[in-house]
Amino acid sequence: MHLGVGRTLREIPPAHYTLKVDSFSFLVQLLEKTGEKSYESEVFEASGHKWKLCLYPTGDEEKGGKGHISLYLAITNTQALPLGWEVNASFKFFVFDQYRGKYLTIQDVNEKPRRYHAMKTLWGFPELLPFSVFNDPTKGYLVGDKCVFGVEVFVIKYSGAGELLPQPTNRTSPCFTWIIHNYSLPTGAVRTQSFVLEACNWTLELHPNGFLGDRPNHFALAFFLDVTKNTPKVYADFKLTIKNQADGKDITLPGSQWFFPNKRWITRVPHKLSPVSDVSKGFLVNDLLVVNFEITRIFAVEKFA
Repeated sequence: MHLGVGRTLREIPPAHYTLKVDSFSFLVQLLEKTGEKSYESEVFEASGHKWKLCLYPTGDEEKGGKGHISLYLAITNTQALPLGWEVNASFKFFVFDQYRGKYLTIQDVNEKPRRYHAMKTLWGFPELLPFSVFNDPTKGYLVGDKCVFGVEVFVIKYSGAGELLPQPTNRTSPCFTWIIHNYSLPTGAVRTQSFVLEACNWTLELHPNGFLGDRPNHFALAFFLDVTKNTPKVYADFKLTIKNQADGKDITLPGSQWFFPNKRWITRVPHKLSPVSDVSKGFLVNDLLVVNFEITRIFAVEKFA
């Protein structure tokens, strides 16, 4: 037997095609009378293409199959395929063990795909099974002159779809500055218009009285990634800075986060309300609050097709 051929047992029958032979000896005689060396099955469809089995019951001696059952899978209807066509397929052959109710599966080790093209329309195993094994009545492959073969075939199609995780880049854009006028007036959320930073669209929100159940002595800053074309997700290292307009002792809130366009509330940063709302601390001047949003490092996953 060839090295690189794997053989295992399973109970599940072949998914795509089964060839049942009720009289193996008659098939051999029939081929001898007609001068043919192989039996070709009817055409069947699997994985978007048309195929047929080619069974050599007395072995394909021209390809080294003397003393073995030989079995091949041929692609058919190739005239309907475009010029320069190529089909990459992996397949398994089956021989039914009628005593144990299991199928012997034969395939290339690691399910190596085979390339079908105009000059090579047939692949398989000249040494599928030795006669000494196939004809052994204790093995169960040939029982009462009956036997069963089968095949599964899976075509590998390159769709071209995927995603790219690019090299992260350091910030090149200036930070976004949000000047909030009349800070003490709103009772609900205050939101920026969508803005562009590092080629992505963002929105900031301020919740002066807390965010979705936060404690009353907290306020919250939230931000999210707007929907962007061909960008399923973005990773960013960022800084939210609440500017101290008096002495420059800002409150800086760094973070790292994956952002998803279809998930609006990605992160929130609560901070105790007292130092911000206390006008003596310098954060709130003339009821005006200044917030900077800065991205220090980012990469956006890119889809391609």
